[in-house]
Amino acid sequence: MERVERVWHRRLRWRVRGAWQWPAFVALTLLDGILLTVLPPYRGGPPGVFPGVLLAGFVNLFAVAVVAPAVGRRLRRRRPDLPRFVAADYAGAWLLSAIAVLLIAGGLLHRSAVRAEDAREQAVARAMHDYVLLHAPEHRAGLGSIDARRLEPDYYRACVPGRDARHWFCLFVSTDQQPPGVTRDNDQLAN
Repeated sequence: MERVERVWHRRLRWRVRGAWQWPAFVALTLLDGILLTVLPPYRGGPPGVFPGVLLAGFVNLFAVAVVAPAVGRRLRRRRPDLPRFVAADYAGAWLLSAIAVLLIAGGLLHRSAVRAEDAREQAVARAMHDYVLLHAPEHRAGLGSIDARRLEPDYYRACVPGRDARHWFCLFVSTDQQPPGVTRDNDQLAN
C-alpha cells in the first residue's frame, strides 16, 4: 500500500509540475487572439476577436501537436529524468509563451509601419480634398467616398465618384514630397 501511495504522490508531483500546456493553451490562445486584433503584426489584422482567436488557435495547436513533441524529445536528451509526457508538456507551454511574446514584439515593431501608412493615406485624402475643392468643385459631393489604391510605396491613385458610376475623377498622388505631388489622371474608371 505504501508503494502505491508513493507512486501516486510522485505522479501528482509530475502532474502539478508538468501540466501547464493545456491551461496555457486556453489562456494564451485567447490572449493571442486579442493581440492579433488590437496589435496586429501585419497590415489590417483579423476583422474581429473571434477570427483572431481562431487564427491563434490554429497556430498554437500546430505548435502543441507538431513542434512540442520534437522539442520535448530534445529536452529529454538533456534531462533524461523527465517522463516523455512531461517533457512534451514543458516544451508546449514554453512554445505557447514564445508565440505570445513574438506576437507582442511583432505588433509593437509593426505599429510604426502602420502609423506611417495611415499618415500616407491621410495625406492622399487631404491632397484629393484640396485639389477637388480648388480645381474640380463639381466633384465635391464625392469627397465622402474617396477610393485610394497604393500603386507603389509612396504613389497612389485616388478617385472620387462623378456624375454616374462610369465617370470618376482620379488623381495620382505622390506622398514622398511635402506637400504631396498631385497629377490628374484622365482615365475616368474607378480603381
